Amino acid sequence: MMKNSQGPESEPTPAVEPAVYSQLKSMAETKNLYLQKVTWVHHWTHGLFSFRIERPPSLRFRSGEFVMIGLQVDGQPLLRAYSIVTPNWEEHLEFFSVKVKQGPLTSRLQHLEVGDYILISKKPVGTLVVDALKPGKRLFMVATGTGLAPFLSVLRDPETHKRFEEIIITHTVREEEELAYREFLEAEIHDDEILGEWIKDRFTYYPTVTTGEFRTKGRITNRIRSGDFAADIHLTDNRFDPETDRVMVCGSLAFNREMATMLVEHGLVEGHNNDPGTFVVERAFVG
Repeated sequence: MMKNSQGPESEPTPAVEPAVYSQLKSMAETKNLYLQKVTWVHHWTHGLFSFRIERPPSLRFRSGEFVMIGLQVDGQPLLRAYSIVTPNWEEHLEFFSVKVKQGPLTSRLQHLEVGDYILISKKPVGTLVVDALKPGKRLFMVATGTGLAPFLSVLRDPETHKRFEEIIITHTVREEEELAYREFLEAEIHDDEILGEWIKDRFTYYPTVTTGEFRTKGRITNRIRSGDFAADIHLTDNRFDPETDRVMVCGSLAFNREMATMLVEHGLVEGHNNDPGTFVVERAFVG
C-alpha cells in the first residue's frame, strides 16, 4: 500500500468542455472548495452505488471522517455530508451512496460518469474515529445501509489494529443484494497482502438481512438483545462490556438512537473528539 505523495497540488486535466470546466473551477475557488474528477463508478443495485474521485494532495483526514460533497446546481454548490470509504493513506477518495429519485443531490449524483467533476469541502470532520474512543480490547462497528462507509475506512487504518485486538463489523440491510462490499469483507480483505496480515483471525464480518431468507435474519438490535449475535460470534456475554468493548454506530437516525440507548443501558458512555468515551455515534447526518 502506497501512501499519498506529499508533492505540490496539481491541476486536473479537464474531461469536460474547457469553458464549462473553467466556470466550475472558478466557482469552486470562490466557495473555497476542491473540484475533483470522477475516476470510477459502480452501481450495486437499483438503489445503491459507489464512486471514486481523485484525492486532492493537500487533503488530510482521519479514517472515519466525512466531507461535504456535491454538484453545481443553478450556479451554486449543492452539498451533502458523505463519509469517506477509503482510509487516510489511500490515494483516491471513495464514497457510498443511496439513490433517491426526488433527492435534491442524489437524484443528480446517481448519474455520475467517469470524467465528471465533484465539489468537495476542504475540512473533513466527524466523531467515528478511534481518537474519540478510550482504549479497549474489542471494537464493534455497527452499521445499517450506507452507514457502512466510515467503517470501511476505519477497518483499513493501521492505527485501528494497533489499538484493538478484535474488530467486528455488523451491516444490516433490507435485502441480501444490498450487502454492498460483502465480497471484500468476506474474502478479498483476507487475501490482501498487507490487510490480510493485519486482520488474520481478529476480524469478524456479521451481515444481517431483514427481508427474505438469510442465515442471520433480522435487525441487529434484535439479535443483540436475543443473544443470537453473541452466540453467533462466540461471545460469552449478551451485553457489551464497558471495560473492554468499544462501539461505533452509524445508520438511520432512529437506529442510532436505539443503539445509543442500548449502549447506555449496558454501561457505556458516549465519546467525542475532545472527550473520548466507550462508544460513538455520528450525529451530523443520517447514513
